[in-house]
Order: sequence, then structure tokens, then C-alpha cells
Amino acid sequence: MTPPASDPSEASDPFAEPVDPDLVASAEDGSTEDAAPEFVHLGPDGEPFRSGFVSFVGRPNAGKSTLLNNILKSKVAIVSNKPQTTRTQVRGVLHRPGLQVVFVDTPGIHKAVSPLGTRLNESATATIGDVDVTCLVVDGLAPFGRGDQYIADKMPKNSIVIINKIDRANREQVLTQLAATSDLHFDEYFPVSAKSGEGVDRLVDYLISRMPEGPPYYPEDMLSDVPEPTQVAELVREQLFIHTRQELPYSIATRVTEWEWPRIRCEILVERDSQKGMVIGKGGSLLKRVGIAVREQLPEGAFIELHVTVDKDWQRKMDRIEQLGYGET
Repeated sequence: MTPPASDPSEASDPFAEPVDPDLVASAEDGSTEDAAPEFVHLGPDGEPFRSGFVSFVGRPNAGKSTLLNNILKSKVAIVSNKPQTTRTQVRGVLHRPGLQVVFVDTPGIHKAVSPLGTRLNESATATIGDVDVTCLVVDGLAPFGRGDQYIADKMPKNSIVIINKIDRANREQVLTQLAATSDLHFDEYFPVSAKSGEGVDRLVDYLISRMPEGPPYYPEDMLSDVPEPTQVAELVREQLFIHTRQELPYSIATRVTEWEWPRIRCEILVERDSQKGMVIGKGGSLLKRVGIAVREQLPEGAFIELHVTVDKDWQRKMDRIEQLGYGET
């Protein structure tokens, strides 16, 4: 006698995975492709988590790095009064309940005269249109010129304009900049002072409103994605910018070559033998001042050793630029 056919749904295989009836039904009608539900990150209030990216682009010395530091209330990017201080993209992360905004600070876009300059420009322009909000940072003390217009022409129309340095610019200068940039027809315009913080809260509130639903990209305790050795090398370069004169800072590169905490060895590259003596200073005085200033910004007990090396025309050698990590995206 032939046994009756068994119902597959009543199978008693102890190793069988539980079967969702809804998935079985969708399989029968051929709709399994979209059956998996989309995972949604929720904030502490039960609402969908929001996150996104904001980039600061502009000409050199517009105050992009100072603005980033002010927003995060922490120093994540080095600053100086000399143009082209920033040589890499620096990402700083703003954390709020149910929200994360990743700010991307970029090198100043300028007329390049070396492979290094070309690489920095490429790094800056790579962020345009590849983020949720692109911000054109304009120096409130300098006329809106062809360089600014060149950058603006590459930006999407939903970008915004930030007029910086209003703590030093007078009312007429600010109004002139707002009038000059109004022809761009960007979404919003914000006069701010990255140094004093005036207008920054209003800017941040607006940027937060532009963030879409999305996952947190970084842990809550992470303010920047810059590795510690790179941060230390940048602190050394910042102090060299402060303590050296004329064109010398642009011929200087820094990199950490040894990291055995608390001992750190940082190499300083210059392009000429004559520059080596200028960086070291009489009896090593300048190098000593730089080391002290850097050590004051590191955890207690840190020891930093500085070594100066001549690498002729390093900023014209693409392989050396890549090794130093300048212009990375």
C-alpha cells in the first residue's frame, strides 16, 4: 500500500530552520527579491537616526579649519595665518542625540605651481557634490574674486555660502560680500566668525536640518578620523609655520617615523641644506621651541624627538607626496 504524501509544511526534521509563512507565500508568487525588510537605525527618542556629510571648500586662508574646530569645540585641524596650511582632508564628527554630522575640511583651492599644489586641489574638489551639503567658505576681508567664482562654478546649486571673519570685517564689507555672492543663487548665506563663534550656532542648526536618515558612521567617542601619528606630525608642522618666516613653511613636510609610547620620533623634511639650519635654529633653539609647544598639546609624559632631513624638491615628486599622505581623500 502506498503511504499518503506528506505535507512539507508539517516536516519534523529537528535540524530544519523555522519557516516564515509570509516568506513562503512570497516565494510562491515570485516576490522573494524584495522580501527582506530594510534595517533602520533609531535614535534615543525612537525616531530614525539622521547622519550625513558636510564639506568646507574655498580659497586658502578663508578660515575653514578654524570653523571646523569651533563647531566641534575641539582642535582637530591645525591652523595658522599662512595660506595652504591644510594638506589633507580632515574629517571631524559632530555628535548629537539621534544625529551625526561628518564635516570634511579641505585644502584651500589655489593656482597650483607644483605637483603638491595640484594634488591638494584635486583633494579639495573631490568632495564637491559628493556630500550632503557643500559649503563655500569666503574670506569676509578679501574681495570675492575669480578664484572664489572658479570654485563656486563647480558646486551644486543646493550649496551654501559662509562669509567668515565678520569679527574683523565691518558691516559694509559683509554686505558687499553678501551682494557679490547673491548671484550664485545658492540655497542659504551665513555670515559667521569662526574665531569668536558669532553666527556659528545658527549655521550648525541649519546644517543639521539638512541631514537625511542614515546610520552613525563613527563611534560616539570619536571626534576625528585622523590617526594619532598624523595628528602629531601636523602639530609639529603647525608650530613650524608659527616659528618660521617667509616661504620656508611651504617647503616643510613632517611625518612620524617611530611611535613607541611615550617616545615619538618625528622627521621634518626640507628641500635645501640652507633650510635645515633655519629650521634647527642657533644651537637648536627653534627646534627646541617647537618641541616644547607640541609636547604641551600631548598627554602628560610624552617625549617627542625631532629630526631634520633634506629631501631636495620633495613637493615636486609625486611618489614622495603620496608617501607623506598629502592630498589623500
